[in-house]
Amino acid sequence: MISTLQLLRSDEHHVGTAPITSLVGKTVQKTETTSKVQGNFENYLLDALNYVNGKQTSSDAIAQQLIVDPDSVDVHDVTIAMAEANLSLSMAQAVIDRIIKGWTEITTTR
Repeated sequence: MISTLQLLRSDEHHVGTAPITSLVGKTVQKTETTSKVQGNFENYLLDALNYVNGKQTSSDAIAQQLIVDPDSVDVHDVTIAMAEANLSLSMAQAVIDRIIKGWTEITTTR
């Protein structure tokens, strides 16, 4: 499952309920249970893409199971899995397109 991205508040004018922390001289700490850096945007995107890939893979697996052994799988389950995979892929494409558009706007701002 995808966890929420935790952002630090460094200014009292920033929106949020987290306490205000000073970022001067601090580095992001690695958690001991995982090798991921908490709050790293790259890792957050990779986790989201892995989630989408998992949906696609499970959709393919249940579709293949329907072909091999039709009595073991309900057709509705296959339809739901395919719809979830399609929706997650569409949302990922929309987010990636918006990130690229935002990056283009930032780099072309004069």
